[in-house]
Amino acid sequence: MIHSLELTMQQRPEVVERVLRVTRHRGFTVTQMQMRMNEDASLSLDMEVDSERAIELLSNQLNKLIDVTQCKVLLPLNVPQKAHA
Repeated sequence: MIHSLELTMQQRPEVVERVLRVTRHRGFTVTQMQMRMNEDASLSLDMEVDSERAIELLSNQLNKLIDVTQCKVLLPLNVPQKAHA
C-alpha cells in the first residue's frame, strides 16, 4: 500500500540520510520524494512510501528523530472512496 508522509525537518546535512535509513530499516520503500526549503529555513519533505506494514511503524520512528520537528501521515492513496447515495 502506498502511504504519503509530510515531514518538517531542521536543515542539517545528515537529516535526509537519517530519514531514509529509518525508512529502509522499517521495511518501507520510497517511491516518490520532494523536498523544499521553507521561509523559516526549515525543510519540508513530501514522501510516498510503499509497504504492507502499518504506516505508524514508520511515522512513530521518524517523529523520534532529533532533526524531525513534525511527521504527518496523509490519507492513503489507494483506498477507494465511498459513493454517497
